[in-house]
Amino acid sequence: MNKDFIISWKAAGISLGLLLIIATALVKPLGVSTQFVVTDGMVAHKVAPEFAESNTYLAKYGEQDDWGVGYGWMLVFGMIVGGGVTAQLLRRRQPDADKGSIPELWQNAFGPSHVKRYLASFFGGVLLLFGARLAGGCTSGHMISGISQLALSSFIFGVITFVSAILMAKFLYRGRV
Repeated sequence: MNKDFIISWKAAGISLGLLLIIATALVKPLGVSTQFVVTDGMVAHKVAPEFAESNTYLAKYGEQDDWGVGYGWMLVFGMIVGGGVTAQLLRRRQPDADKGSIPELWQNAFGPSHVKRYLASFFGGVLLLFGARLAGGCTSGHMISGISQLALSSFIFGVITFVSAILMAKFLYRGRV
């Protein structure tokens, strides 16, 4: 792998910290999952206001047209576009580039099916978003913005997220590595 294209963790951390300071100063702290429920709430308040007001969860979201929603969706869009562009630019620099887009560890455990990999990724993302809303925020909202603001719930979320990820990886890849 070409080390010229790799950014050190220190530079990435400083860049993320500066981005967080700028985002918080100009608009609000970083977070992605809230955009989905705010948008749902805005639509519900327009289409079925009685339902939105009677629903405890939706009642606190989307009552006003907040320009921060557009900012949040730009962040979501930027993550998708940025991830796609980065994947294309660095495609040849990936350790498993000669084997396609499926890592060897995944292939050994679950086979070479791209469809199976994409479906697992999609449904994993859906579960992650559902869990993020149950927790009151996603990994960017809690672990970047929340921890930087010293929110106790974010520290708890961070610990539980890492413990859950480790346990799930051990379960998925049990005896296969």
